[in-house]
Amino acid sequence: MIKSRSKKYIEYIATGSELLSPGFIETNSSYLAGKLEELGWKLNFKTIVSDRLEEIKLIFQTAQKRSWLIFISGGLGPTEDDRTRQAVAEILKRRLVFHKEILKNIRKRFESRGLTMTPSNRRQAYIIDGATILENPNGTAPGMWLEIRGQIIILLPGPPSELKPMVDNLVFPKLKPFQRRKFLQAVLRITGAGESWIEDRIKLIYSKLPKKMELTTLASPGDVQIRLSMPTGRDEEKDQRKLEEIKKEILNLLENKVYSTDGQLLEQVIGQKLTANKMALACAESCSGGLLANRITNVPGSSNYFLEGLVTYSNRAKVRELGVPEELIKAKGAVSEEVAAAMAKGVREKAGADIGLSTTGIAGPGGGTMEKPVGLVYIGLASSDGVKVERCLFKGQREQIKYQATQKALDMLRLKLMEIEKGR
Repeated sequence: MIKSRSKKYIEYIATGSELLSPGFIETNSSYLAGKLEELGWKLNFKTIVSDRLEEIKLIFQTAQKRSWLIFISGGLGPTEDDRTRQAVAEILKRRLVFHKEILKNIRKRFESRGLTMTPSNRRQAYIIDGATILENPNGTAPGMWLEIRGQIIILLPGPPSELKPMVDNLVFPKLKPFQRRKFLQAVLRITGAGESWIEDRIKLIYSKLPKKMELTTLASPGDVQIRLSMPTGRDEEKDQRKLEEIKKEILNLLENKVYSTDGQLLEQVIGQKLTANKMALACAESCSGGLLANRITNVPGSSNYFLEGLVTYSNRAKVRELGVPEELIKAKGAVSEEVAAAMAKGVREKAGADIGLSTTGIAGPGGGTMEKPVGLVYIGLASSDGVKVERCLFKGQREQIKYQATQKALDMLRLKLMEIEKGR
């Protein structure tokens, strides 16, 4: 157990030259930041560094001087450019110790998949002297935990599919005892409103916040989060009541723009509502290219309410699969209110669903005109009450437009389900 903490920061180092190249996005830091907030901690520094040994050593030395908790991901693989363990060992002046048991487990992993372990994997069986081994059930690179003179250093594999389970199941249970105070938190998620609109409506809340309560806003295309956090004092129940009071005021101000009060994603919320209402959904996508169905089916148990998803990207597919009249497309264009309505109605009827959702638009970067610019998307929702279509104009790159289209579609569905619940 660490008795004193002379350094006050927490930081994350991502190693990998590919992360410094166009097209590669580092996501582990945002995940770690969210997990740290659960303990009432903040991530202070994030650095991405190449695979070069001297550069990793330089960045790690800097972190050593200022941070009591250091996460390092990547560079634990079997290849020559996986140099993290070597860099950290050299700065700490510790040797790398070979572990037969690790090599045995790596070999077993290969054999279970009908493969032969390569000699290069032997590198992964070397662990920094004095480190606690963090087992990796989803890969061949074990992690390491070191406690040295008031400092915790955690080495983890880079792939998120390996890092996240290790953080959840191994790292954070070990960090929990270092939590000095309990923190109370609330996460409200909002869609259908921009950050400035939200700020205008909640600005009076800031003057009502207790000194120890923090309100932060995190905005991304189609989604805004409001995070409330505060350390508990002697009267935890009183602190909890105050947090709930502030949360309730925000909810009253933002009304149905808030889709989640516990951090749940929009697709999780609509999944619960569809299940509760015993309703089935189908969707027909054009510009979103299957992203809507992907988001819906990312939720465990979605097979209970999601019947079918069609990517009718071409006009021919819209006619053939959804029964959209060919003359309608010729007259109005594939990106139109009328075609979005026909798509939603068509997929509802084809699948035998209670609700049909559709997307059709121009995701860009090309294809736009003065009348129909890039970012124009029509979203249709068909139900027993008829068909509703909303015209949207989204900003951003192609991926952002596609995401915003699915976010809007899911929110239209959420609001429809709320309307149905109200009428019962």
